This record gives sequence, C-alpha cells and structure tokens, in this order.
Amino acid sequence: MGLTFATDPVTVRTPATSANLGPGFDALGLALTLYDDLEATVTDGGFTVTVTGEGAGELPGDEEHLVVRAMLATFDELGERPAGLSVSCVNRIPQARGLGSSSAAIVGGVQLARGLVEDGLRLIDDEDALRIAARLEGHPDNVAPCLLGGFTIAWNEGAGARAVRLAAHEGVRPIVFVPAERGYTASARAALPFEVPHRDASFNAGRAALLTHAITGDPALLLPATEDRLHQGYRAESMPGTASLVASLRSVGVAAVVSGAGPTVLALSEVPADFQPGTEWRVETLGVDARGALVKGSMVELA
Repeated sequence: MGLTFATDPVTVRTPATSANLGPGFDALGLALTLYDDLEATVTDGGFTVTVTGEGAGELPGDEEHLVVRAMLATFDELGERPAGLSVSCVNRIPQARGLGSSSAAIVGGVQLARGLVEDGLRLIDDEDALRIAARLEGHPDNVAPCLLGGFTIAWNEGAGARAVRLAAHEGVRPIVFVPAERGYTASARAALPFEVPHRDASFNAGRAALLTHAITGDPALLLPATEDRLHQGYRAESMPGTASLVASLRSVGVAAVVSGAGPTVLALSEVPADFQPGTEWRVETLGVDARGALVKGSMVELA
C-alpha cells in the first residue's frame, strides 16, 4: 500500500547553527534564533524551487537544490516519491559563512518530506531524521542542533549519527560577527593536519567537557571553556580577519570562537559596549533557539 501525500502545503522553520564552539570539533553545536522559512507542496510533476533572500539568483531552482535533494532522500527512505514538488525558500541564514546554511536546507528538506506524508513523523522518527540529515551533510554537528534545537552533543556509531540535546543556560548570549566574504568547509578542512600532538588532544577533551558545563550551568566559565588547539589555529592563515577578531574579543574577556568552519565569529558572552569590530563585520545579537526545525501542515503540527 502506497503513501498518502498531503494535498496542502507544509512549512518548516529551520534555525541557523554554530558548530564546534571552540574545543568541540565535529561534536558540539548550538541552535541560533536566525531562521530560514521553507514551504513545499506536492504537485503532479516536476520539481521547482523559488528562493528569496540569501542565495537568491545563485541556488538551483530544480531537483538539484539541496532542500529537494534532502526531501527525495527522505521519500526514498519511506519507499515512494511524489510525482512533483513545488518548494519556496525564504533564506535569512548567510550562505557559506559558518552558520549552518547547508544543514538548515538539509534538515528543512527532511522535515518537509516527513510533514508531507501521512504519519510521516512516526514512519521516520527524530533519530532516523538525524541519521538521514547527517549522512547527507557528512557530519552531524550542525544538523543535530538544527533539528533538535538548543545545545547538542553529536557523535557517530554503527547505525549512523546520534545526538543528545541539552538546554543552554540563560546567561549564554550569542552574538555573531558576519563578514562579507564567504568560506567553504572543504577548504577549511584541508588546512587541518592528519595528526595532532597528544597534549593538544588531551587539552581539547578537557575544554570540551568544561564547555558542556559552562553552556548548561555556569556561563562564567565560558572564556576558558572555549579554548581550542585542534582546528582554529591551523585555519588562521586562511582567515586572518577572523583569527584577528577572535583574538581581539578574547583579549577583552569575551568567549569568542570561529563559528563552524568560519569565517563568521561567534561570541557566547557579553561584548563590551565600546568594542569596535570594524565596518567589515555585520553584527547580530541572537538567542539560543530551543525548539529546532518546526514542521507544520494539515497532517501534522509540531509545537
């Protein structure tokens, strides 16, 4: 017996995310209150995507769009694809800046597909949704907070990606410094060595554990908890402006890190009022999104 597809549109709001958070390389992530809004409808044939906002005029308008690719992968898990899809994207998350734009598209596509199928949230539960999204993204550190909200710890094991969600302390106050230039995860990863000294791995293990405590229970410890020796130093040469801003913020006591693979800078504690980052940075004060990617439609509503 085939699937029953919704006849009405389904909408999803996906949050921006920041991964790594300093020492939590490929494991820790935080959902932020900056959103893309997506809508999808099943059609009689063909795949069309309209994009407004970030990425308009650049992103594909057909089945090559990442949202549609994620939807089709999810439908394949369910065993049946609809004849066609019409998708609209209102994008506010900057593209290729280290704020999880690709994860937002992937998680949005997975959620849209779940919402367009009768009983889709049962047929593919959140654990399965995370596994699909992480497989498409290549790692779970951004897709986990995007899907689940809050502060997440993600890892891979035999069956695929898994994650736990923790509530962030109200004293965690994310501020992002977004540059005009873009950065790309593949090139940022190419800067990393194949091996690191044992002392650096040990240092980061301790700081990552401390960061979990700082974010969930004691934000006063965020500055030492966000120290890193595994990735930010190796990437500094390719992002000198980002590295300089992180160093400047930390020198005045701000818990600042590279957001994901950069070049955006994330501050997790209050920035002094007289701090001047320079005109090349767009500064946005955000909150921690606690709900993750919400899907709404005639067949389902997650609140």
